[in-house]
Amino acid sequence: MQHLDETTFKSFISGSRVLVDFWATWCGPCRMQGRVLDELDAELGDRIGKLDVDAGGDIAAEYGVSSIPTLIVFENGQEVDRMVGLQSADTIRRALRA
Repeated sequence: MQHLDETTFKSFISGSRVLVDFWATWCGPCRMQGRVLDELDAELGDRIGKLDVDAGGDIAAEYGVSSIPTLIVFENGQEVDRMVGLQSADTIRRALRA
């Protein structure tokens, strides 16, 4: 899993289908979502990135993230799916395989 910031975000989303978890350390549901993503990390490889909204607030604002956790699926730099709130491993798998 890649921890993203303002210098790595654009290159991460520019290629094949990936998921970005917009989260914060103080957010309880975000920590629960993080455990689900940790389980999927080995299975899905480098297709999951995490962006701390406290450190990357400009990016979160650019994508209209107002609630966390928010999971956005990108393909070739474009948003193709968005999920707000805690998501199951199966839901995330389906979103990345669509």
